[in-house]
Amino acid sequence: MFGGLAKSLFGSSNDRYVKSLNPIIARIASFEPTLEALSDADLAAQTVKFREQLANGAKLDDLLPEAFATVREAARRVLGMRHFDVQMIGGIVLHRGEIAEMRTGEGKTLVATLATYLNALPGKGVHVVTVNDYLASRDAGWMSQVYSFLGMTTGVIIPNLTDEQRSAAYNSDITYGTNNEFGFDYLRDNMKYERSGMTQRAFNFAIVDEVDSILIDEARTPLIISGPTDDKSDLYKQVDVVVKQFTAEDYEKDEKQKSIILTEDGTERAERMLEAAGLLEGENLYDFENTQVVHHLNQALRANMMFKRDTDYIVKDGKVVIIDEFTGRMMDGRRWSEGLHQAVEAKEGVNIEPENQTMASITFQNYFRMYPKIGGMTGTAATEAAEFYDIYKINVVSIPTNVPVQRIDEEDTFYKSTEDKFRGIAKTIREHAAAGQPVLVGTVSIEKSELLSEFLTAEGVDHKVLNARYHESEAHIVAQAGRKGAVTIATNMAGRGTDIQLGGNLEFRMTDEYGDLDPGTPDYEGVADRVREEIVAEKAAVLAAGGLFVLGTERHESRRIDNQLRGRSGRQGDPGLSRFYLCLDDELLRIFGPDTLFARMMRSNMEDGEALPPSKWMSKAIETAQKKVEARNYDIRKQVVEYDDVMNDQRKVIYEQRSDIMDAETVGDMMSDMRAETVNTIVGESCPPNSYPEQWDVAGMKLKLADLLNLHLPVDDWLAEEAIDPEIVLERVQAAADEAMVEKAAQVAPETWIQIEKSILLQHLDHHWKEHLSTLDALRQVVHLRAYAQKTPINEYKQEAFSLFQRMLDNIREDVARTISHADFQYQAPPELPPLPDFITTHFDPFTGEDNSADIDAGTRGYVTTTLPPLQMVRPEAQDLGEDPAEWEGRVNRNAPCPCGSGRKYKHCHGAVSA
Repeated sequence: MFGGLAKSLFGSSNDRYVKSLNPIIARIASFEPTLEALSDADLAAQTVKFREQLANGAKLDDLLPEAFATVREAARRVLGMRHFDVQMIGGIVLHRGEIAEMRTGEGKTLVATLATYLNALPGKGVHVVTVNDYLASRDAGWMSQVYSFLGMTTGVIIPNLTDEQRSAAYNSDITYGTNNEFGFDYLRDNMKYERSGMTQRAFNFAIVDEVDSILIDEARTPLIISGPTDDKSDLYKQVDVVVKQFTAEDYEKDEKQKSIILTEDGTERAERMLEAAGLLEGENLYDFENTQVVHHLNQALRANMMFKRDTDYIVKDGKVVIIDEFTGRMMDGRRWSEGLHQAVEAKEGVNIEPENQTMASITFQNYFRMYPKIGGMTGTAATEAAEFYDIYKINVVSIPTNVPVQRIDEEDTFYKSTEDKFRGIAKTIREHAAAGQPVLVGTVSIEKSELLSEFLTAEGVDHKVLNARYHESEAHIVAQAGRKGAVTIATNMAGRGTDIQLGGNLEFRMTDEYGDLDPGTPDYEGVADRVREEIVAEKAAVLAAGGLFVLGTERHESRRIDNQLRGRSGRQGDPGLSRFYLCLDDELLRIFGPDTLFARMMRSNMEDGEALPPSKWMSKAIETAQKKVEARNYDIRKQVVEYDDVMNDQRKVIYEQRSDIMDAETVGDMMSDMRAETVNTIVGESCPPNSYPEQWDVAGMKLKLADLLNLHLPVDDWLAEEAIDPEIVLERVQAAADEAMVEKAAQVAPETWIQIEKSILLQHLDHHWKEHLSTLDALRQVVHLRAYAQKTPINEYKQEAFSLFQRMLDNIREDVARTISHADFQYQAPPELPPLPDFITTHFDPFTGEDNSADIDAGTRGYVTTTLPPLQMVRPEAQDLGEDPAEWEGRVNRNAPCPCGSGRKYKHCHGAVSA
């Protein structure tokens, strides 16, 4: 009570913090008259002046007011957009390495230019991270006009760029790209064999757009680069046949944890069926020899019993395509790991592609924590403020809106069953659409969106459906969702990246309805003026009808997703309405809802088709269920971080070692040390200190010297000497090993020898690191079983991982010594550095098997140049894409020049989408 009173009197801590920035805002405004009077050339020269001031010892904070004012003036001249004061506040928050929570439609893309420009002045580079490559290309092309005007270069990282293009983009002052591209480039760089092949430079400052999606939702899953292994298609098919014969009594599943286990009866039945299929060694399913069969059985169980078609994945063109649970997008090229994807392919009867082996891995938490400073933007972060601080040490600051929000957020409406709920939703939508109010309907799966579509069709409501099946026309559907009486069903609207403008979007209407007209021609401009007038009139009618009505068909697991959906309505002071419809069959309530909720609902004796009146108690119960899910997901993310922190320490050692090897002029000292350690180990094991010669393992020592160092020494003769001891043996073996290596090095030119040593070191380092990652993956899968022995799994994992790492280093040392000692380079040209293979990039959850990769491979093959200003699109040649324009869809960037050579953008030419 007293806290609420104090808050009403003095404001919240967030309000006080925002208010404390007002003097800086006033200081920025004081520069505006002076900068307005400058010519374009003088305004652009501000960048040179700022860099000189930095060279003379000035700090970025000292330059902030004038630099922000400069960006504001440049944006006004180039884009016709002037930053509001609240956007200036957002820019200051970003510069300070904090998260700016700004409502949808408040202009976050423009806000980023302020902190980006200021932090790019030292020339160390700034990374602007987005959730998909469409936004990366769009924002880079849009905002690069401002940076170019001020004399800065802009790059963009999208799929299918060459290493040269990536390197040029990273060496630009400002680099846009997706979280996955940045992370995968870091892993790829640390698999290269030459420093010149690495594309990224040292990390400096990152601004993360949709920071909650990237650092929270997708942070449950590490990024993984993998390569193919042996084909086991027949085994997957055979096990799938067995699993499909199971009944519900044979297994127990936990939908919260997305896990499934066989019952005792189920295990016995599985053993009988596997034995009959010739897949079982012995009689016991859990014998060591059956480890692989058990793994396949578990994955087949999950594929058949836990993963649903059209919810978790779809089958398209004979392939299983994952659906991103956060965005509802298809993720072409993405595959679940640990054999789960192959199990789903066997379930659906499509071609089974080989499994993959992990070659490099990192979590987003550990990747982004490598940046000295990181800022973020999103419309919804306050509910996760504690996690942002715990994991990343970043504060969340809520930025006030430029115009007060007028949207009305109504309490939830509750029905007894899904059928009753959807029937009620369809009637509500029909009434609002008939009154001219546009309706945006949010669903949680393709299945639900298509079910609702059937109800709307029955009600005679004209509507459009946006989900993974209609991915190609996404931007067009979203852009027109604000037209009078429009009804749009969308599977998870989070992060769609296209604003919903009331009355319609001019650019998309011209493309859809008048795609045959060329932009810039008199005919085009004449039609555009008429359409613009229609949009103004239509917007007035929509505003009169109450603005955009956002209708959620059920609550999501996270409150943030619900808030993102609501945030689509009421932008920039427009009126709006939002309401969620729920029922007892909803997954959130069925799995996570409090038992008392079900009991009270069932006792209420609701009639079929009847809706409960809105209730604050009901909304509170829903929020409680969501908090349960959020807490569970936070625990999963914390667990991912805890386990990856162990690997991260080892990763740093390996990657630093690789860098040292690549940067060193010579690695002779390193090779000498490894050789000396090998000799020490051999002699120490065979001739223990304070032992007599007759106790030595001479035969074993001779075998090891021949195997590891290619040395054949008269050790037996040394035993006849009276004064012989382990120290003398050690010195003689060491001298012989060094002499042999000097002779071997003399066979080739010194420069060639250095390259040979580097190549051998790097290849063995990479080989053993890859094997080590595979071992750690297996360890993480089973270490939780040690909890039964009253041991803490994470502590056990740390101890085991450390021992495995020590063993790996020993194996590397021995293999390097063996390889270089036995190799004969006299008659062979020095080996070329092996090229990197075609890797498979995945972003899977080790606990649930879900893949949260952004849509990076389903994107474009229209290449974006990485040396700006200004941002340009390079036209892919038609002969590389096929002569049939129908085959170009999804392979050419929509803003790239059309491959046909017309000179028009692809989206205005062969990529035009019909209305």
